[in-house]
Amino acid sequence: MMLDLLPDRDALYRALVDRNPKFEGRALVGVTTTGIFCRLTCPARKPLPENCQWFAAPAEALAAGFRPCLRCHPLVPAEADGDPTIRRLTHALSADPAKVWTEADVAALGLDPSTVRRAFRRHFGMTFLELSRQTRLRGSVARIGRSEPVIEAQLDAGFDSASGFRAAFARLFGHPPAAMQAADAGLMADWIDTPLGGMITVADNRSLHLLEFVGRRALGTEVRRLSDGAGGRIGVGRTAAIDRTEAELARYFAAEAAEFTVPLVLHGTPFHRQVWAALQEIPPGETVSYGALAQKIGRPTASRAVARANGANQIAIIIPCHRVIGADGSLTGYGGGLWRKQMLIDIERRLGGRQTA
Repeated sequence: MMLDLLPDRDALYRALVDRNPKFEGRALVGVTTTGIFCRLTCPARKPLPENCQWFAAPAEALAAGFRPCLRCHPLVPAEADGDPTIRRLTHALSADPAKVWTEADVAALGLDPSTVRRAFRRHFGMTFLELSRQTRLRGSVARIGRSEPVIEAQLDAGFDSASGFRAAFARLFGHPPAAMQAADAGLMADWIDTPLGGMITVADNRSLHLLEFVGRRALGTEVRRLSDGAGGRIGVGRTAAIDRTEAELARYFAAEAAEFTVPLVLHGTPFHRQVWAALQEIPPGETVSYGALAQKIGRPTASRAVARANGANQIAIIIPCHRVIGADGSLTGYGGGLWRKQMLIDIERRLGGRQTA
């Protein structure tokens, strides 16, 4: 997969007004006054330039809280538009984004759940159920962060019961939502939108402690570990370190800069920290094997231990564990998903080329 860099805003707005198909599949517009995102070819009335927000992919617009337009159906990627299964389910999700989907619901439509899973993973990098769940949870996190009642966030997420919502939230953050409304918590957790999907960040006011993609299986365990260290209290909200992280990630995804200056707190063994320091020395646009990384730190027989330390990294992208590949050049395991690993490598090849130009 390749992440197309967006052209300037004036060019995008001209394309929107002209309904230019040149950017089909490459750019989308979110209308801040309606909360809806569209293809640039959408026949709907055009918004003012100051009310436009631009995205490279549907997942980016969804993560920012926009709903897909019911006229132009931008949730369906251009290359998947001919797939009737994807078209049918994404249209259903657009019509009722709060619906709690199950595999039984998919089967009731006469669709094979395993076929649906493969199709959505191929085009979206996640299953249909994961796409639906992430959309619901995204709105809930924002509401809890504003200290609104848990029951309101639960209903907003489309869960039928408070226990169901708490279970889903606990899988995401490591503990129930009520425990995260602590105004005096030393650590705060929040959601950061990226072109590759939502990321959970945990930080104090000065330093970043965790940065992970939503959906990583180890995320709940990692947050619970941080919570234990903070006396069981992590709040939901923003700190200066989270704002700084978000700004630096925005420059990274725009292929403007690969340098991160936010201070880090590394929760790992001395060996883990040694490996993570070596990862940060790999230039953007380059990759290394586990064996080469072991050689670099003076432990040539420790390739497996290096791989485990790589997998234990809790600060994605900034500590670039995605730059480690197999000895044969193949992509190896990545907690955020191999599709994200490939896209990060592609972005950094552009960054590397720009820095050496």
